[in-house]
Amino acid sequence: MARSKEEKTTKNVAQSTKEKKTTKKVETKESKKTQTKVEVKEKKASKKVKEEPKKVEVKEIKKEEKISKKESKKTSKKEEPKKEVVRIDKKAVREKKEKKSRTRKFFRSLFLSLVILAASVALMFPILKEVKYGLDLKGGFEILYEVQDTNGKKVSKESVTNTYKTILKRIDILGVSEPEITIEGNNIRIQLAGIKDSTEAKKTLSSMANLTFRNSKDELVMTSDVLKPNGVKLGVDDKKAGVYYLSIGIKDVDTFHKKTEEIRKSGDYIVTWLDFDEKTDSFAKELENGTCGSLNNSRCISYASIASELTTDEVQLTGNFSYEEANSLKELINSGSLPTKLVEKSSKTVDASFGEDALEKTYFAGVIAIALIVLLLIVLYRFSGFIASIGIIVYTMLTFAMYNLVDGRLTLPSIAALIIGIGMAVDSVVLSFERVKDELRKKNTLEDAFKAGNKESLVSIIDANITTLIAAGILFTFGESSVKGFATMLIISVIVTLLVMVYLVRALLRGYVASKKFDNHLNAFVGLKHLDKKPLLARLNYAKYGLKFAVMSIVVLIAGGIYLYFNGLNLSIDFKGGSTVTINTKDNIKASAIKTDLKELGYEVKNSDQINEKSVYVTINKTLESNDVEKIENHFEKKYEKSTTSIGSVSNTVKKELIKNAIKSLLYAIVGIIIYVTLRFTFRYGVSSILTLVHDSLMIVIVFSLFRLEVSTIFIAAILSIIGYSINDTIVTFDRIRENKRKLYKDKLKSYDELKDLVNKSIQDTITRNLITALTTFIPIVCLMIFGSHEINNFNYALFIGMIAGTYSSIYLATFLWMLLEKRHIGKPEKKKWYEVDDNHEPEELKVKGINC
Repeated sequence: MARSKEEKTTKNVAQSTKEKKTTKKVETKESKKTQTKVEVKEKKASKKVKEEPKKVEVKEIKKEEKISKKESKKTSKKEEPKKEVVRIDKKAVREKKEKKSRTRKFFRSLFLSLVILAASVALMFPILKEVKYGLDLKGGFEILYEVQDTNGKKVSKESVTNTYKTILKRIDILGVSEPEITIEGNNIRIQLAGIKDSTEAKKTLSSMANLTFRNSKDELVMTSDVLKPNGVKLGVDDKKAGVYYLSIGIKDVDTFHKKTEEIRKSGDYIVTWLDFDEKTDSFAKELENGTCGSLNNSRCISYASIASELTTDEVQLTGNFSYEEANSLKELINSGSLPTKLVEKSSKTVDASFGEDALEKTYFAGVIAIALIVLLLIVLYRFSGFIASIGIIVYTMLTFAMYNLVDGRLTLPSIAALIIGIGMAVDSVVLSFERVKDELRKKNTLEDAFKAGNKESLVSIIDANITTLIAAGILFTFGESSVKGFATMLIISVIVTLLVMVYLVRALLRGYVASKKFDNHLNAFVGLKHLDKKPLLARLNYAKYGLKFAVMSIVVLIAGGIYLYFNGLNLSIDFKGGSTVTINTKDNIKASAIKTDLKELGYEVKNSDQINEKSVYVTINKTLESNDVEKIENHFEKKYEKSTTSIGSVSNTVKKELIKNAIKSLLYAIVGIIIYVTLRFTFRYGVSSILTLVHDSLMIVIVFSLFRLEVSTIFIAAILSIIGYSINDTIVTFDRIRENKRKLYKDKLKSYDELKDLVNKSIQDTITRNLITALTTFIPIVCLMIFGSHEINNFNYALFIGMIAGTYSSIYLATFLWMLLEKRHIGKPEKKKWYEVDDNHEPEELKVKGINC
């Protein structure tokens, strides 16, 4: 049974294996069949492909291109790194373009700067050739006359004008080129540059105008006594347009009728002469040359025939006159019939050699001063200092050009004003540069610092220059000739400073700043080495010493006042009357020898000064007349070989006017400045400023009294110049106090400590500028003292003393006085001026009824 089972199983296995084999065979047969079918199909398909290969390829390529384009669009959106590479390239290109643009800006600015410098230097020489020089630089004669009425009446303005016309005609006859004649109230000042014989000139000018009527044979017919004073008037011819005639008023009708009737009957001419000279003048000669009636080149002013009998108190003189001809003829006839006389008030003669020597010395001093200022600016401010130096050259050229345009006469005082003006003009760039430095220390970029610094400094510059204009305007109004020249130059200096040193210099520097070349070279651009370190002077405590310095100043003023009371001032002849004599010889001379000579001639010498080995200056109490001048000149010409003498004299009437005008000038200057400072700031600032100016002026007076320095008219100009300079410094400090008070304390101080901190910080902020400005103004003054002319030495001394006093008082006294006045207002907010904008004021919400709740 068991075997039978095993046999069955083996049979079953065998059967299954057989079945499997058979199924495999069947499968292999079927797979072979299907494979053959597939192969047949593929062969058929391949035949089709072979038959149309080109069409399939094009379709496949187009499909692939479409797929690739779609894929590229998809991948371009995803592939950010590729786009970054493109942006970096564009940025680099843009930076490269900007770099090229900045380089072009730099070289364009440099080219413009050099062109301006070259043009200014080139124009300087022809402009200097056109300059007209005053007596003290060219030599000549000056005289001041007072026009007085012969009958003791008040002189009319018309009489003074007609006298002026007469003098002008006489100067034309003298043959003097470029005379300067000015009317000063009832006075007429005459300056004749280059004239040699001052005695003869004085005689010619001072003699009264002599109007006479003669016939053609030069025989006297009538004098001006027959005419009414100022009796000649203009009339217009009704028949002829633009033609004028003269209506002549007759005082002595009978004499005039009798004499003119004789002329009419004889058929002769009646010839009008002014200052007829019997030795040289002749109507026949005038008629031959055709000069009679030319008004400028002849004493023969008119000739006419008489058409009818003249019996009225008014006659007409016709001749187809134009307005200019008729008016000139009227003034000449009126001047010849004026009841006026000329009284000499002062005179001065200057030898040409003195003038040439003074001019050379002053120009040399000016060149040295400008060179030193340029060097100082470049050392302090590097490249910006170089550009500012170009501004100084342009400033000098334009100042001379404008002075020529207003027909100014260059004198020693006006040259001094120009050189001092250069020192004060530098102040404007110093203010700007120091402000730029302050902004850079705040970590601002150079461009931002340049804009902010210029903006912040502009107000101080304008304030400072306006106060200088006030002083200069008062000088011009009340000063005499040389002081007027000084004031004119000072006014021009202020105007040119604003045009050149503010506008032009900033415009040039703006191009360099925009070029970005100096962004990482601040020291090379403006001389700033350390951003985080302030200068030593800007770290000191100034406010705590204010009381000590104020006490010291009071002690000095009291002691000086006592000395001044007992000893007085060494007043020049301008304020005391008298004469000055300056002798220049070929050989060495001593002042003692000149004093002895003058004593032998009968003159008492008050003061003497040894200018140098060959020149001596002395003053005499007596006002020298024409014969005195001639006697002194002849004496020294005979005693000393090739000697030259310059003499000046001032009468007592002149000294009174000068003293009165000096006091007026000082008072008006003080009032004008206090009004301006009060309007710009507050009354407390104004009072502090004026007390400081009084201190500076008294310091100059005390030092002059102590060292017996001579006080002249130009001394007043020096005082007013120092007032302008000192107020300049004080205003700069006050501007910074006001600015810091707003920024740091919101216009309201809470304690005295805050007040002291405010003042101290403001002084620290401005101390560098104040000292640099003082230095740049000291340089020309010292150069004038060392190399300049002796004639303006006392002026230079006054400026030197005033500069020291002004700088000191602006730092210590002005701020201390303001602290004393401001102390009462601690805790009170500062009121805004009507023209000021409140930067801290937030605009209130607009409330509309029915909308806001």
